[in-house]
Amino acid sequence: MNDVIAEYRRGVLYFDAGDPIEAAKILSTVLDEEPGNAEVRLWLARAYFASAQLNRAEQHLRALVDRDPSDHYACHLLGRTLERQHRQKEALPFLRLAAAMSAVPDYSAAVRRVAGSS
Repeated sequence: MNDVIAEYRRGVLYFDAGDPIEAAKILSTVLDEEPGNAEVRLWLARAYFASAQLNRAEQHLRALVDRDPSDHYACHLLGRTLERQHRQKEALPFLRLAAAMSAVPDYSAAVRRVAGSS
């Protein structure tokens, strides 16, 4: 268990250091050990998003939103992932949901941007 925690921390450090590809490699092995861990899954999705592995990010974010639809950050990041794939019509409901749940300025800016481009 301590090895898994150490690897998780190492993955987060790589992400914070600006190496999302290496972070994703590390965090995917941690998720294999802890498949129900939402925090690890979110960090992995963030690493995939940051490294433009958008299909993989989408897969993990959909799992997070299905598990907890009130996770405003997962909803927002799923919307952003879909937006980056030029799927604005699919992105907008997730972005609106995130903005409705939390008054984060980036959330409302994303809604305006995507709503204006659809």
